[in-house]
Amino acid sequence: MEMQARRSLAVSQQQAWEALNDAQTLRQCLAGCEKFEPGEDGSYAVIMAVKVGPVSARFTGKITLSEVRPPESYTMAFEGQGGVAGFGQGQAKVALEPIDAGQCELRYEVQAQVGGKIAQLGQRLIDGAAKSMADDFFARFGALMQERYPAEPAAEPDMRSWEHDAAAATQLPLDATPVAAPPERTGLPTWAWILGALLVLCALWLLNR
Repeated sequence: MEMQARRSLAVSQQQAWEALNDAQTLRQCLAGCEKFEPGEDGSYAVIMAVKVGPVSARFTGKITLSEVRPPESYTMAFEGQGGVAGFGQGQAKVALEPIDAGQCELRYEVQAQVGGKIAQLGQRLIDGAAKSMADDFFARFGALMQERYPAEPAAEPDMRSWEHDAAAATQLPLDATPVAAPPERTGLPTWAWILGALLVLCALWLLNR
């Protein structure tokens, strides 16, 4: 089985790297994951309950990272045994590329082999289950990242300060000589342009959440 895809993540490259290398985060994002613990040799011990079509199994396995280049990429090798349900093994190449200060793109390529009862279910069913698991993982990952790194709301202009300055400008000393009012300007005042720009930025942020 081969699968490759790319995902846009609403966190920085460094934030995504730290999350994808944190055992607790990965356990939270993997549906059916009962155990995801780091070992002494740099590997991770994993126990997962998996259901593919009519076959349900509890896989015990190990994940090992190699070719680690923080915060850009690593290769993940995995192997698991599910008893009579079968086995799975393969590797995945994961890469992170920054888009801007608060976004990055994750690319992954997976090559895997399965055997036993799961292998008898047919490639289409296996591919569908793998894609569904990947979609579920990134949905959970995205929600967790939004919770961990909430977007900062745009700062609102200090209207009280502007009103105070405007009021002060209208109060002339008693001995001041009246000055003719300047010609009326066309268009919006500066504070209105600033407020409008902030509203547009907020709308764009909401549309891209």
